[in-house]
Amino acid sequence: MSTSSHRPDRDSMSSRSEYFEALEDVALNPSLEPTLGDVIQRRFRRRDVLKGALGAVALGALAGTSLRAFADPLESGEKRSESRFGFTEISHGVDETHHVAPGYRADVLIRWGDPVTADAPEFDPYRQSAASQLKQFGYNNDFVGYVPLPFGSANADHGLLCINHEYTDEEVMFPGFGRHVDGFDTATRALTDIEMACNGGSIIEIRKTDGRWGVVANSRYARRITALDTEMALSGPAAGHPRLQTHADPSGRRVIGTFNNCAGGITPWGTYLMAEENFNNYFLGELSEPAEAENYARLGLPGHGFPWGKFHKRFDVGEEPNEPNRFGWVVEVDPFDPVSIPVKRTALGRFKHEGAEGILNGDGRYVIYCGDDQRFEFLYRFVSDAQVNKRDRGANRDLLDHGTLSVARLADDGTLAWLPLVHGQGPLTAENGFASQADVLIETRRAATLLGATPMDRPEDVEPNPVNGRVYVMLTNNSKRDTDQVDGANPRARNIWGHILELIPEKGDHAAATARWEVLLRGGNPKDPGTHALWNPATSEQGWFACPDNCAVDPQGRLWVSTDQGRAWKAASGTADGVWAVETEGAKRGTGRMFFRVPVGAEMCGPRFTPDGRTLFVAVQHPATDGTLDYPGFERRSTFEDPATRWPDFDPNMPPRPSVVVITKDDGGPIGG
Repeated sequence: MSTSSHRPDRDSMSSRSEYFEALEDVALNPSLEPTLGDVIQRRFRRRDVLKGALGAVALGALAGTSLRAFADPLESGEKRSESRFGFTEISHGVDETHHVAPGYRADVLIRWGDPVTADAPEFDPYRQSAASQLKQFGYNNDFVGYVPLPFGSANADHGLLCINHEYTDEEVMFPGFGRHVDGFDTATRALTDIEMACNGGSIIEIRKTDGRWGVVANSRYARRITALDTEMALSGPAAGHPRLQTHADPSGRRVIGTFNNCAGGITPWGTYLMAEENFNNYFLGELSEPAEAENYARLGLPGHGFPWGKFHKRFDVGEEPNEPNRFGWVVEVDPFDPVSIPVKRTALGRFKHEGAEGILNGDGRYVIYCGDDQRFEFLYRFVSDAQVNKRDRGANRDLLDHGTLSVARLADDGTLAWLPLVHGQGPLTAENGFASQADVLIETRRAATLLGATPMDRPEDVEPNPVNGRVYVMLTNNSKRDTDQVDGANPRARNIWGHILELIPEKGDHAAATARWEVLLRGGNPKDPGTHALWNPATSEQGWFACPDNCAVDPQGRLWVSTDQGRAWKAASGTADGVWAVETEGAKRGTGRMFFRVPVGAEMCGPRFTPDGRTLFVAVQHPATDGTLDYPGFERRSTFEDPATRWPDFDPNMPPRPSVVVITKDDGGPIGG
């Protein structure tokens, strides 16, 4: 399979973030299994006939059909008729700044370029350097994780914030860069090294004093993790395998850096999981190792999205054909030890990880859910072999090296089977090119395809709910679904709106071989019959959204959803991305309520609550980039000198800056009312 023929035209893109979004719209899965859309269609058709939900109602009227016709009620718990959320929602819209519900304040906690380490210089956008950026807050903050201090406490006023940095947007980062989206012609070694230093993660110490949050200066925990210089270990079944060995690392057990870190997770033993997502875009060149051709084609390698390979030969697959096999993993970091070596845990598989959120199972084992963020890719689950040691966090050091990775197959009857990705089982044998478990994990996508996993509509964040035991799966969109893949009660061809699944583990056991699934909602405007959206009729004109991406469960067990529409925001909803509260129980199930909105061109990422639910952290990524051609009154591409917004500083000498925002209630109470 040639990936170059499927690459989108960079010249038609307004920004690097738009190009990334377009790359995710490319389907690389050759599987002939039914798509998730096919499964939902058949299931809805069968159940709706049985329940009489459709009757003589036209399909276009599904937008107003009660959600209770499509989703079973909770089997236990109070059947609430009132909303669990008490805030006044804000309105849809798009402008240069952010907005939060009345009665709340949203303060910028840290911005791109702000000091992280004690010796970091002040940010000067006109005199950037890699040396400075290695000590400063990185670009495009995504995942946010909170770890209370001291470890083991539930301290909601003092802790460590662990933040991923996904990628860079040169056109609004560097003066004089102009409107070049790909950066190849204008790239230099100096600019490339700054970009590499911007990727990875930041660990900062924060404290709330007199009701206001701030970064603790000169913290002994402060750390930058980057693509440029952070040494990492490879562990687990694939570590040391010849396919991970390079000229610089003949052991196959040491690698420099991590990048395109999207969502992530925090473990019960206080470590920080960084998920490597669209790593393929950082490699260029012509592959010199034919044996890896099928493997790399399945991942869109080389992606030719960044010019790093011009200056760092390890990103040229002609020079180092095995280097891409060292990325696409989940990285575990100990935030309490700033000199510790991060570890890439290969037992969790290699694909475009959107996140790594987990839950402590009833039997004491740790279960991690992951989405593979591309159209027609799969949903995964990892179950550790050993139980979590709650008394000795050090005893869990290698817990994620031993366990079973499985992939999901969803059936028409609302059941889900977890298919183990274990060498020697089923088609995962030497005859199909898998000589060991290492091969299965290096080529996780191909192995999952052979097992017959269900191709899904761009699975992103997957969040288990420790209160009700359910799991929420964000399916962002799938604009490439053809008309012959849809019919009946789910006419969602060219689905640009996305939907949310709810998984119900068998008897509450997250390690069970089976589960049930329901559709919680289908995104889009419920008043537009063409979307065939599915919302509770109580949802207001502001409460519906499109393209669910990240999510969070607050201490009360309530679901909060953030969105990523990319450059398609005008067609998908006509409003900027943001955070919505979503009802999951009772008569209001399937109702949305808009809580926060980002500035023009930005994406909403990383919602995270403190243990008391009185603080919500959110990450505002790439302001002024996505869809600026459709922003009324601006209608052009943003640049450093001419951005669609200068959020959050609104200083004519400052470019737009990705930032983490901290939200609190004016009266100090829990978020959401």
